[in-house]
Amino acid sequence: MVAPIGVFVAIVVTGILGYAMLGNVGLVEAAFWMIDPTSIDLHFEAHAGPERSTKAYAVVVTVGLVLSGLWIGETVVTELFGGRISTEVSRATMQRRIRNSDDHVIVCGYGMFGRTVANRLAEAGRAVVVIEIDADNAERAREDGHLLVEGDARREQVLRTAGVDRATKLVAAIDDSNVNIQIAIVSGTAASSAEILVRVGDEVYESVAREAGADEVVIPEVVSGERVTRLLERPAD
Repeated sequence: MVAPIGVFVAIVVTGILGYAMLGNVGLVEAAFWMIDPTSIDLHFEAHAGPERSTKAYAVVVTVGLVLSGLWIGETVVTELFGGRISTEVSRATMQRRIRNSDDHVIVCGYGMFGRTVANRLAEAGRAVVVIEIDADNAERAREDGHLLVEGDARREQVLRTAGVDRATKLVAAIDDSNVNIQIAIVSGTAASSAEILVRVGDEVYESVAREAGADEVVIPEVVSGERVTRLLERPAD
């Protein structure tokens, strides 16, 4: 909006100054000519001066105002129907809701693991804030109705935006053990009192994750393997 509005204002200012010089009138009267160009005829009936040039100038100024006004209108329509204004309003509303959240759970990453965790928590009535850097996953989290912060969960400012200082738990659910461990380190330095649960892909990462500040470490492959084993051990009936 800055460019078309800037052009419109520039045309108004230039028009007023031009009228003042051509008609040898004050700025107030020149501004009135911008609104009512027919006043130019009345002026030159009583005063000598470059009437023809002033009228030609009036045509140029009027065309400029019309075109810049259309540009402003087109920009507004494009922003509205292009979804950018509604997106920004939605983002601002979501940020306000996150700032008002307390005792929530932060889920970093909205892949299959993170999505399952977030949805189950939401079904149980828990407030959830999702942090996701991937645009497609972020849109999926938004469609699922979760509060969302788009960004890298390894950045302290992103964690603070998600309300890490007010959250009760933080789940590092990304499908990358190293990234999840980095999240645990950063969240520990963010003066957070939240319990940190870290997902890792291999047992060799468990001790590293705990040293990084994880309160609990989950290995999905081990958990799912144990569940399958329990199912296999059930009696045939």
